[in-house]
Amino acid sequence: MKINTGKGFISLWALLGIWSVSALTSLPGLAISPIAEKLVSIFPTATDVEIQLLTTLPSLLIIPFILWAGYISDRIGYIRLLYIGLVLFLLSGALYFVCENMTQLIAVSALLGVGAGIIVPLSTSLVSRFFAGEERTRQYGYVSAINNIALVVATAITGWLADIQWRLPFLVYLLPIFSILLVPLIKRDEGGVADTKSVTGKESGASGIDYGRLIKYMLYYFLATYLVMVVSIDLPFLLGERGHDSAVSGIVIAVFFVAIMLPGLFVNRLIVFLGRNILMWAMLLVSLGLLDVFFNSSLLFVVIGCVAAGFGYGMAQPYIYDVTSSLAPPQKVTFTLALLMTMNYVAIVVCPFIVEGAQDLIGAKGVRFPFLLNGIIGLLATAILVVRSFYVRNK
Repeated sequence: MKINTGKGFISLWALLGIWSVSALTSLPGLAISPIAEKLVSIFPTATDVEIQLLTTLPSLLIIPFILWAGYISDRIGYIRLLYIGLVLFLLSGALYFVCENMTQLIAVSALLGVGAGIIVPLSTSLVSRFFAGEERTRQYGYVSAINNIALVVATAITGWLADIQWRLPFLVYLLPIFSILLVPLIKRDEGGVADTKSVTGKESGASGIDYGRLIKYMLYYFLATYLVMVVSIDLPFLLGERGHDSAVSGIVIAVFFVAIMLPGLFVNRLIVFLGRNILMWAMLLVSLGLLDVFFNSSLLFVVIGCVAAGFGYGMAQPYIYDVTSSLAPPQKVTFTLALLMTMNYVAIVVCPFIVEGAQDLIGAKGVRFPFLLNGIIGLLATAILVVRSFYVRNK
């Protein structure tokens, strides 16, 4: 079966290889969450900081290695670099099963972050390398959906495995074996899309990166990711205060990620319907969703708010990937996407510090405050986008 790329054809197996690499980017740190409490008793001398490092260290190391991989990919070959990232990711998954103390677990978590950091920019640039035009936009939608499906499924699986034996959640880090087996098929089909010309001036031979527009999209992506992070971080505390157990929190967060996934399945239609204003509407949905969670105590309305915020973020994510791919010539697309993708992980790392700093600054208390803060920030950003849209339309 051949898949139309907009500039040639590739096999279904090559496409599955591209999708499998993308699915891995949502996994780092995932296996630690369901076993964090168990690690306290398994390693009684471990400190809270050491346990927190198991989840935060991969994200911290992902950031510099995203930039490094984006910069070096065209110098050593993206396939070779992809193999390196996948092998490091797989190796870390295997090493988790032989770790005997907290220091070893932290070291392996660092290795996981390095491998994931190498993979992240390559996973998005693969779409740009193989697809063009509407097909590229469609595939970025699918990739966004796959990332979130993988996150939901892997979260459920790791939680189930953690109840059986504390090491079993690390099995999810062995999934790169499938990508490693499929990479040769991606390489084989590269010749079918050898013509890297696409529909934009940048892709058809113009030199250099459009840093002016890139910075705007980077800032938007950082802000959007920062805003929705409060759902993952603070929603369990909010629902716990309202008498719901962790199972309910898990279900609501899963619904949130499903909502992020959905727009990716028909992102082309959304772009046709909303046009240039898609980012404005996406930000508005995120803002209203967060404020809905703040103002309503009903579980139903909390779910509706999470769905709205997730859907808005899911609208923006594939669109930003696609537009960013058009801001540089083919040989610099990986680096351009690497710059963009760092914003995702920077936002994840700094979100708790920003919210806590704002709480200390104004003396606010309560688990609802992060939703109010980020909802207001989102509305201000939406207002700026509305003014900018009006200015551009009447210029």
